[in-house]
Amino acid sequence: MPGPAARTLAALFAAVLLAGCGGGPDGPTERLPERTSDAKGEFWVDPGSDAARQVRRWHAEGRDDDARALRRIADRAAAVWPSGEDPRPEIHRAIQGARRDGGTVVLVAYNIPHRDCGQYSAGGAPDAAAYRKWLEEFAEGIGDQPALVVLEPDAVPHLVDGCTPPVHHAERTALLGEAVDRLKRQPRTRVYLDAGNPSWITDPDDLVEPLRASGMERADGFSLNVSNFQSDEDVTRYGRRLSEALDGKTFVIDSSRNGSGPLGAGREDDWCNPPGRSLGRAPTFETGDPLVDAYLWIKRPGESDGECRGGPPAGAWWPDYALGLARNAGSAD
Repeated sequence: MPGPAARTLAALFAAVLLAGCGGGPDGPTERLPERTSDAKGEFWVDPGSDAARQVRRWHAEGRDDDARALRRIADRAAAVWPSGEDPRPEIHRAIQGARRDGGTVVLVAYNIPHRDCGQYSAGGAPDAAAYRKWLEEFAEGIGDQPALVVLEPDAVPHLVDGCTPPVHHAERTALLGEAVDRLKRQPRTRVYLDAGNPSWITDPDDLVEPLRASGMERADGFSLNVSNFQSDEDVTRYGRRLSEALDGKTFVIDSSRNGSGPLGAGREDDWCNPPGRSLGRAPTFETGDPLVDAYLWIKRPGESDGECRGGPPAGAWWPDYALGLARNAGSAD
């Protein structure tokens, strides 16, 4: 999962505004014409995303067929994963874009101490004090614009699967609860605590108490399937069971790369850059299910899961993998 860098706020903010308005090594960042999005303008689409820049690059190189295929990603909304010591510049860019273009900004708060148990996406804030400061800046960056925040993917499931040592459990649940409370002070922000996916914590009852201890009652709901490939049907079934145990809490589903479902049981690292996958359902609030608040592209399609199957580091843009996701989705149209 994603990560990178920090500078002086004033300088960064100026650079961010310029990036949002146009310019850069790949040409202007204005929105691409003839949009293919079926998200109905519900979410902000980043015109300066890696996918959008790749589309322009491939058009310039004469790879028009590849560029057209990749617009299945570039023209749709994907979450922003603010990184570095100060998350505000990336959030400001997204918020300013949404203020101009309309739509809800989808953000991922992913900086909990002892993140990912030292695996591919290791890192996070060095301690609780640093996390509180980072989260405060994260919330400040949102302001009064509509935003949906997915809070700390994997953080609660890692309490359940034994990956996070018990010595860190009380601190983690306390920080997550504080994060829910701080984010909910923003007037138009919805918060969803992450709850993993049905292939990971197979019994949803195991998540109930850790989620409650992490502020679930004050959150808007929970998120499922972040950066994974489980089908909408399986995830929804699982989500209904967890919702029932959580007094009817609603949930959001990451449908970014689950169009072909998971790679298959027993395959090594089936969650890490699996081959042959495809884009899933486009982001939308119109789910047709009262318990499913939205289908979202939380994992940004085309960003690596980690250095497996020839991939770059976690969060790095991988155009060949992105093109495969897009082309496989196209073959199912």
